[in-house]
Amino acid sequence: MSRRTDRINEQLREEISTLLTRQVKDPRLNAIISITRVVSSGDLRSARVYISVIGNQETKNAALAGMQSAASYLRRELRDRINMKHTPFLSYQLDDSLEEADKLFRLMNQVKPEDKNTEAPEISDGG
Repeated sequence: MSRRTDRINEQLREEISTLLTRQVKDPRLNAIISITRVVSSGDLRSARVYISVIGNQETKNAALAGMQSAASYLRRELRDRINMKHTPFLSYQLDDSLEEADKLFRLMNQVKPEDKNTEAPEISDGG
C-alpha cells in the first residue's frame, strides 16, 4: 500500500472509532469494541473495517450487526469529516486475531521442556 492509502486508512480508523464512542447510540454497540484496522481498496471507493469485540459469540454477532446497521450513517458522517473525492463504502468484519494470538500464547506456555537441565540436541547439517 502507498503511504497515502496508509494515512487514509488510519484516518478512517480514528474517525470511525470517535463516531462509535460519541455519536452512535445503537444498544448492540454497548460492548467494548475496537476498530483494529481499516483496509481500503486501491481506488479508495470501498474499505473493510475490522472490529474486535470483547464478549461471547452472541455479543460479537450483535456488535457486527449493529456496525452494519450504522454503516450508512457512519459513511455520511465521514463524508463531512474527511476530505476525499469519494467517501468509501464501508463493510465490517470481526477481527479475531487478538484472540488467536492469545490462544497461541497460552499453548506455547503449556509446552514445557521435560528437563530444563538437558541441553538442546545438536542438529547436523547432513554432511
